[in-house]
Amino acid sequence: MERAVRVAEQALIEFEIAVETFRVEVENFSRLHHQKLGPMYARLDELDARIAEARAARTGDPEDLRRAQEARAAVLPMPGVDELFNDWIDTDGLSPEAAAMLTDRPVQPPKRVRPSEEARRLYRELARKAHPDLAREEDERKRREEFITRVNAAYARGDEALLRELSAEWEAGPAPAEERLSESEELYARLEWLAERKDMLSAVARELEESAIGAMLRMAPDDPDQLLEEIAEQLLAQVSERESELAGLVQ
Repeated sequence: MERAVRVAEQALIEFEIAVETFRVEVENFSRLHHQKLGPMYARLDELDARIAEARAARTGDPEDLRRAQEARAAVLPMPGVDELFNDWIDTDGLSPEAAAMLTDRPVQPPKRVRPSEEARRLYRELARKAHPDLAREEDERKRREEFITRVNAAYARGDEALLRELSAEWEAGPAPAEERLSESEELYARLEWLAERKDMLSAVARELEESAIGAMLRMAPDDPDQLLEEIAEQLLAQVSERESELAGLVQ
């Protein structure tokens, strides 16, 4: 029974690593997608509204007027000051991106969509060694949870140097206490908890995979950056078409 619990623990840790890796990829890709393509989607919405309004002005048809009102209502309002400066101000004042824009210097391109292979390797090693589920005592579990929180944050940023530092810190830290043999009741309870945890992670994985961003990542798992470029080209073509259509309506 104890061996079965150890096998289940390792399997759960590997599954959690895979889910966390995909979650980081989805969040990073979503951020980059919004930064790169958001203005194009907003431009398309605005053009659709103007086209509908120009057509309604020409025909005066009640149905065209209704469509124009709906198209205009679908255009997001201009953001307020707080929204405009969201993520532009940090503890040191203006962020580098904001300072660059205000001083007409080039804005740094967005960071790479996914952590590097080396960052992934370091993360997997640390997760396997320091995972809180391997602890038996509450104090040790808390220590591991705090450490893994720092590991997750470094991995989300793709910070290889910090992951190496954390790896050295873990190796230099206190050795885990010898584990006592568990009673059969405790082992059964542990297996039950592991099964519940796996079900929860499965639900998280399904939600990530079924999201729009998750579906996009599955389309191009090896080169999501290129997928963004292709979508951007398609959106630019749509913008050009809408602008030509609008020009024909207002002439």
